[in-house]
Amino acid sequence: MNRLLLLVLLTALLSLDAWPQQRTTVGGTVVSGVTGQTLAGVSVSGGGQTVVTNDDGYFLLKSDTPMSSIVVSHVGYRSVKVEGERLKVEDGLRIRLQPAEIQLGEVLVVAIDARELVDEAVRKIPQNYGQRPELFHCFYRETVMKRQRYIMVSEGVVDMYKTSYKNVSGRDRVAIRKGRRLLSPRRNDTLSVKVTGGPVLPVQLDVVKVRDVLLNKDDLDCYDMTMEPSTTISDRSQYVVSIKPRCVMPYALYYGKLYIDQETLAFTRIELSLDMSDRQKATQMMLVKKPWGVRFRPKELLLLIDYRTDGDVTRMSYVRTTFRFNCDWRRRLFATSFTACCEMAVTSHDAEEAQPISGRESFDQRDAFYDKVEFFRDSTFWQDYNIIEPTVSLDRAVDRLLKSR
Repeated sequence: MNRLLLLVLLTALLSLDAWPQQRTTVGGTVVSGVTGQTLAGVSVSGGGQTVVTNDDGYFLLKSDTPMSSIVVSHVGYRSVKVEGERLKVEDGLRIRLQPAEIQLGEVLVVAIDARELVDEAVRKIPQNYGQRPELFHCFYRETVMKRQRYIMVSEGVVDMYKTSYKNVSGRDRVAIRKGRRLLSPRRNDTLSVKVTGGPVLPVQLDVVKVRDVLLNKDDLDCYDMTMEPSTTISDRSQYVVSIKPRCVMPYALYYGKLYIDQETLAFTRIELSLDMSDRQKATQMMLVKKPWGVRFRPKELLLLIDYRTDGDVTRMSYVRTTFRFNCDWRRRLFATSFTACCEMAVTSHDAEEAQPISGRESFDQRDAFYDKVEFFRDSTFWQDYNIIEPTVSLDRAVDRLLKSR
C-alpha cells in the first residue's frame, strides 16, 4: 500500500513538472497623447521584467509570472498603469502618455546653484546606488548602417555583474549568454573600422560609478552649468542641469544634460554629446582602429544612460550610444557616411545570489562582439527572452540580408 501511494505521488509530481509553464506576454505601442507620435526608449515594466520601446514605439514584454498590470514611464510624461481587461487586447495595446506639468517656484530656481547641486548629488552616490554586488540580465544590440542601409546586425543576451557603488574599482564584468550576427555579403560593405563600443560600454560608461569619465572635480571644473526647467521621470520631479565646455583640454569634452531626482538627489538620466570642434580629439575618443589608407572623419557621438529607482536603490536600466562618421580611401573623391549604434537594456536583476563573472567568461574591451556570437538562424531564436523589439526597418533589413547570403 505504501509503495502504491509513493508511486502515485511520484506520478503526480512528474505530471506537474511536465506541465507547461504559463507565460504571460503583453505587447503594444506607446504614443504621445498630444501629438500622436510614437515614443522611443519608453520603459515598460511588469511581472518583474522590464523592456524599452524601439524607435517605432513598440514593445513586447514576457514574464513567467502573471502580469496583473504594467507600468509605462518616460521622461517628461506622466506614468501610466495598465491593468485588468486592457492587458488582454488581442491586437496590441495603444498607450497614450500625457506630458507632465511641473511647477517650480521662481524663488527656488534662483536659489539653486547648478554646480553645488551636482556636487551634492555626487556625494550622495554611495547611499543612492547599489551597496552590494548585483547581477543584471540584459539584452544587447549593435548595428552599423552605410548611408541609409544596414550592413551589420549583432544582438545577444548578456549578464552584467556590478559591485557596490562604494567600491569604484570593483570587478564589474559582462558575459555573453546567447547571441547572433548578420553581415552584408557585399565586398564593398566591408570596412574594418572599429569604434568605441561593445557590451562593456555599460561598465566603462557608467559615469555615476566610473567618476573619471565626468563626475570628478577636475572634469566638472571644465564645464559651465545652468539650471534648466524641471521635468519628471516615473512621476518623480527632476532637476535638470545643462553642461557645456568652458575650457580647452587635451581631450574632447561634452555638451549635455544631467537629470537629478529632487527628493534623493540621485542621477536618473544623463545625456551627452561629444564636442566635435576639434576633429583630432573627437577621433581619439571614438576610433579604436582602422586600416591604413582610410580617412576617418567623426561627425557625432551621442550617449544616453538611464537609471531607475526601485524603493531606495537607483540602478542602471538602459544605455545607448550613437556614432556617426565618414570614411573614405585617400584616392576617392567622395566619403561614405556610417552610423553605428549600441544599446543595452536591463531586463531584470538579481541581488540575492549574484556571483562574480570569471575572467574566462567575461567579454574583453578588445574583443569584437561580432566575433563572439553565431550567425542568424530561426525566428524563435530568442524564445522566452525579453529583448528590444526590432523596428520595421531593421526587420526588413534583416530579411534582405538573409536572402542575399
